[in-house]
Amino acid sequence: MERRGPATTGNEPSPRSPSFPRSVPSTPAALRALAADGRWTGPTAGLLDGYQQANLVIVPQDLAFDFLLYCTRNPKPCPVIAVTEPGDPTVRLGETVADLRTDLPRYRVWRDSEPADEPHDITAYWREDAVGFLLGCSHTFEGPLRAAGVPVRYAEESAAPPVYVTNVPTRPAGRLAGPLVVSMRAIPARLVPRAVEITSRYPAGHGAPVHIGDPAALGITDLARPDFGPSPVVEPGDVPVFWACGVTPQLVLPSVKAEYVITHYPGHMFVFDHTVDAGPAGDEG
Repeated sequence: MERRGPATTGNEPSPRSPSFPRSVPSTPAALRALAADGRWTGPTAGLLDGYQQANLVIVPQDLAFDFLLYCTRNPKPCPVIAVTEPGDPTVRLGETVADLRTDLPRYRVWRDSEPADEPHDITAYWREDAVGFLLGCSHTFEGPLRAAGVPVRYAEESAAPPVYVTNVPTRPAGRLAGPLVVSMRAIPARLVPRAVEITSRYPAGHGAPVHIGDPAALGITDLARPDFGPSPVVEPGDVPVFWACGVTPQLVLPSVKAEYVITHYPGHMFVFDHTVDAGPAGDEG
């Protein structure tokens, strides 16, 4: 993926900014309905605490097995929640029934590995061989962290964490290979064990951290300059804590020169009807 800008740009509104819509949807179904009507085009990051959010990847059927195998071999950055049938844009999981072409606020489209468009609706780009993957997202565990008194600090202009490309390789699968990408949240040292405990409960949100402490161990030379996203907010006594990130497949997929790849626009995820604690069937555990 060409690094054309941050994973969530500084121009994107956040739930704390004056440009963010004042009427925030109270349920995932309401959010998806507004997105489908073109009335919600902003980020989902920071919204609907407690509900499962997901990254979207859509690939041609001839690449789908390699990508599924890649996800299976790299479950931390690519936790699979749902996969659609070829050509079927509808995702069905638990109470959730939704159209992947319309029910996210914004998308990114690549053609032959080159960025082509960033539309709010991908109906015109949908193909009969398209297979959709919904992968867990770290925004999922931020609500439980906040509820437990663990601060989740972002730059004022953003609703997303800083993101870094590491020197840690992921496990290759078929035509797919590339580095692990991580997100970082600065956590007060005394609360790091609590953050690990809480996030480990949510494998569909990348689970426990992949690294705590010295960024150099991941090949990150300057914490203040992320590869994507805003600059980090680090306060005295904080420790950098790194989680596997769903940007990983967005760096890996362009290398295969697929005819097309479609993803969510960073920060503009799919939101399921189920909570992270109840799960898609509505049962605890």
